[in-house]
Amino acid sequence: MARLTAERPPDASGTSSGAARGWAANTFDAFNIPLYRTIWLGTILAFLAFNMAMTAQGVVAYDLTGSNRAVGSVVFGQGVAMLLLNPFGGAIADRFSKRLLILFAQAVIGATMLATAILIATGNISVFLLAVGAFVVGSMFAFLGPTRMSLLGEIVSGERIGNAMALIQVGGNFARIGGPFIAGLLLAWPVIGNAGTYFIIASIFILVIITLYGIPDSPPRANRNQTNVLQDVRSGFVYILEHQRLLHSVVSFHLVTILGLSYIVLMPGFAKDTLDAGTAGLGILFGVAAAGGFVASIAVASLADSKRAPAYMTFSSLGLGVALILAGLAPSFAVAIVVMIFVGANSSAFQTLNNSIALKRSTQEFLGRVTSLMFLAWGLNSLAGLPVGFLADVAGERTVFIGLGASLCAVVVALASWERRILATYPTDA
Repeated sequence: MARLTAERPPDASGTSSGAARGWAANTFDAFNIPLYRTIWLGTILAFLAFNMAMTAQGVVAYDLTGSNRAVGSVVFGQGVAMLLLNPFGGAIADRFSKRLLILFAQAVIGATMLATAILIATGNISVFLLAVGAFVVGSMFAFLGPTRMSLLGEIVSGERIGNAMALIQVGGNFARIGGPFIAGLLLAWPVIGNAGTYFIIASIFILVIITLYGIPDSPPRANRNQTNVLQDVRSGFVYILEHQRLLHSVVSFHLVTILGLSYIVLMPGFAKDTLDAGTAGLGILFGVAAAGGFVASIAVASLADSKRAPAYMTFSSLGLGVALILAGLAPSFAVAIVVMIFVGANSSAFQTLNNSIALKRSTQEFLGRVTSLMFLAWGLNSLAGLPVGFLADVAGERTVFIGLGASLCAVVVALASWERRILATYPTDA
């Protein structure tokens, strides 16, 4: 897109304006594709609703029991589903209509949110039923992620795929942090409360279905009958293992996601009890993290294809570890607000860069399967919620924040060392 900028004569605003236009053109390049814009919008709406639900289920579980373990057990149900089914998501996406898979999964998730809202409104909700709902949602997301990514690989050309994936991450990362902020505000508003929040989440999924209903269908893989699903899953594992730099990206995503993003389980207790800020304070903490995450994602979107992207990714993951330690040490709610800006910024930058780098290192044939194996990290992250919640009940939220941050810093140093060895041994490995 730098070519398009150069073809335009400079205007009266001067070089700085031209540079700004060049930055915007590079950062938002993939938005020039109309179908991509439609898929992007539907995807981000779904991400927003999903992350609102993640916060809502945590607050409802905590309100029912006053226990971090209850929050972790609900997230655990979702993690089990994603861990079991994610490896098959990419293989299934190659065998069936991607459009129908996406619409079916969104409809099931929306129906689950509606059922949860009704259960809360009628006073029949329980931690067990929350966990069942989380399992159903996790099952659907195990197929959604790989299917979307595989579809994008078909409609976006190779020179734009890195930017397209980065923009999905920009919106997705903002939704992962902005969703909890919106949910926190709704949960704290007595007029809406827990049940009303779930009704709103269900309505968002209706918008998602309407948005994505018009996307064209894509044909299944031509040679799908030559192998079965298990063989496709195995070939995905083998492909990653044979490409060391791709393997490094996948392992990095798993470890940083588990250690760096498990703090979400701690947030209800951290805000309500440790900082004495209540549900409104929880919304504020998520909100400032959302602001930091959004700015960071936009800033790194144009760097997704840069040769320095791996270095930026390392710095952001290390920054996340330091920020988590500082969150545990925060002496007041005001200081925690400032620290959460950096938690959001570093986590968003890492996810944007890591996913873009990994998918650039994969061929289109394996895009869905690579994505599904990367997304196993979210299942593992959810499973980690149970022991993280247990530790928080035993040792306190502050101690667990510091432990997660220190562990992440040590892991990042080890990953950086491994990457140097890979570059020395496999300098041309994709």
